[in-house]
Amino acid sequence: MLFRIALAVQRVVREAAGSPHRADVVAMGADGTPTEELDRLAESEILRTLDAEGLDWNVVSEEAGLVARGGRWTLVVDPIDGTSNALRHLPFSTVSLALGSQDLAGIEVGLVRDLDRGTTYWGVRGGGAFRDGRPIRTRAWNGKGELLFVNLGHVATPRAVRLAGSARRIRSIGCASLEMTMVAQGAADAYLFENSVEARNLRATDIAAAYRILLEAGGGASTATGAPLGDFPLGVERRTSVFAWGDPAYGREFGKEASP
Repeated sequence: MLFRIALAVQRVVREAAGSPHRADVVAMGADGTPTEELDRLAESEILRTLDAEGLDWNVVSEEAGLVARGGRWTLVVDPIDGTSNALRHLPFSTVSLALGSQDLAGIEVGLVRDLDRGTTYWGVRGGGAFRDGRPIRTRAWNGKGELLFVNLGHVATPRAVRLAGSARRIRSIGCASLEMTMVAQGAADAYLFENSVEARNLRATDIAAAYRILLEAGGGASTATGAPLGDFPLGVERRTSVFAWGDPAYGREFGKEASP
């Protein structure tokens, strides 16, 4: 079902590619950030698909907030992760879908679909992680060949800037779910997102699906200060920093290198 929802979102995004109104701000999202027309179209398609399939899943989305539909399960949605990229025709955006309850530890299934390449990543609790049907695993860390994703910019913390300055190779593409799946499939060793302004950190909608995929691929994730993320609630009210790793050995190394 998550795959069908992701395909429906990809279709409406492609149909809107040439629209002069795709970047219009049409509302303020439940998370307090502007909602562009492209986000609204994607979210509306998700809700329409759930109705068409007769599913009573509740929905948590950064645009609408909590949409209570009377079900046992909650679908945590980022209709377009990397909206700024999508609006600029940069090929780094996804639809992120996670099904579970209560908190990140309660996510049972996560699916991330690359809206530009059509690649689909998913993970099922206890069932492994996959890219287009093929199993994926994190890779062993080797300091001589490490590659890290680090979110940078004027509100990045000194810790993030310091890590970027000390790493062998750095990438930053502005799409948390995609960057975390790069760690899950062994293309990168770690991902750090930590801003000094709390309101500029990540929400559950940004990371819920990729969190499950990463865990099933053999990796792990915490806050930038090492606190567990499992009890982070499935809502849009709270924000968090994220440090995701593939090899626990790198997780331990980060703890030493990134300490204040």
